[in-house]
Amino acid sequence: MPDITADIRSMEIIAVGIITVLAVISPGPDFAMVTRIALTRGRRAGIFCAIGIGSGVSVHLAYTLIGLGVLFASNIWVLNSLRYLGAAYLIWLGLSALWPDIRKLLGRAKAANTMDVSANIAASQPAGTSAPGTDQTRNGSAFWVGFACNALNPKTMLFIVSLFSQVISPDTPIIQEIGYGIYIAVCHMFWFGLVAIALTLPAVQARISAIKIWIERAVGLCLAGLGIKLLAS
Repeated sequence: MPDITADIRSMEIIAVGIITVLAVISPGPDFAMVTRIALTRGRRAGIFCAIGIGSGVSVHLAYTLIGLGVLFASNIWVLNSLRYLGAAYLIWLGLSALWPDIRKLLGRAKAANTMDVSANIAASQPAGTSAPGTDQTRNGSAFWVGFACNALNPKTMLFIVSLFSQVISPDTPIIQEIGYGIYIAVCHMFWFGLVAIALTLPAVQARISAIKIWIERAVGLCLAGLGIKLLAS
């Protein structure tokens, strides 16, 4: 007599594994964020950002595992609050990536009006660079940037809630559900850690060094655009 329960559990594990991998590798704000952090602040910061992204998933896992996920997802004010916060955060991150160019334009305008020497120095600073420590001041540590990116992402919330309510059986033991949660978080950390490492390989850096500034600008526009799209959706 075949063990139907064991077969169902095996299918559930396979489904969670495949769905999670597909969701993690699909492009989104977390991919853009790791790209920017790794290119502008190096491999170590990129890996910390990846760990933060995986840790941010734990916020949605926590309330889902205690049974509040469906309740939150079905309340429009919760979704709207998370959507507004997430959109504002993405727009802020996008503008912060574009800030060197904005500051350069403002510096030029000020230099033209006042002929201030310090304004001329600020205007002559290459785009994509900033004074030592200003990036950390604007964005905090790379870990918390990644953490907030996923903790405030309503799409991550809906993914976790949908996975646990539609794919994972209500009869699944809580220990196994926690195991799923750890797997989801580790998948995020592993994938985006690989992205950070790949982008900071010497061969890759040599190829993109000439266009690194344009990549950061594109990432900034992408983040701000995603925020605006999320706000309007």
